[in-house]
Amino acid sequence: MSLEAPLGGLTDLIEEWTSEPVLASETVFSGLIFDVRRDRVDLGEGGVVTRDYIEHPGAVAVLALRDVEQVPCVLLIRQYRHASGGYVWELPAGLLDVAEEPSRDAAARELAEEVDLVADEWHVLADDITSPGAFPETVRVFLARGLTAVPDAETHQRTAEELTIRPLWVPLDDAVEAALLGRISNSATLVGLLSAEAARTRGWSTLRPPDAPWPARELQASRRPSVG
Repeated sequence: MSLEAPLGGLTDLIEEWTSEPVLASETVFSGLIFDVRRDRVDLGEGGVVTRDYIEHPGAVAVLALRDVEQVPCVLLIRQYRHASGGYVWELPAGLLDVAEEPSRDAAARELAEEVDLVADEWHVLADDITSPGAFPETVRVFLARGLTAVPDAETHQRTAEELTIRPLWVPLDDAVEAALLGRISNSATLVGLLSAEAARTRGWSTLRPPDAPWPARELQASRRPSVG
């Protein structure tokens, strides 16, 4: 059947962010960061089904880029992630857990808190949904350039896992190569690195403004008021 599917193109690749009718909904688990929700959903021809999914506030990640000896370099951080059981290489990132805070401001806050940097040029690289079937965490990956250091008196006092963050400037080419070799596994980092490489080959013409529409997050925000 798939071999007989029609041939499409760029104009066909538009996602439709319209939720199907929810007949009943309940929170079956409440956690420190996320909750688990159970919905009864009317799929029309597909019938009425029950689906569990994780409610999450969303997140931002920052690909900080600067030239080191005329070589474009990205800042990666090595951080312990207990749920995954290992030390992984990531982009600076954090939750959208401040009410009404614009995503760019959240990204700037995380960049300052995790790696003591300020950027004066911001663009959207890509938007990522971690696992749309069960974990609809929406992550916006920003490109940050024009970097300067946070003044010493204003540096963030890091704790817990953030206390042992190890920052490392890596040529963008090497970081992309590491991603392709399987040495980097964090999804937002993979999305950011590969998007940056693709954007660079296009002369950065695909970059979006920092306040570009984010329909997936807008839908998630509209679904948060519980039904039933």
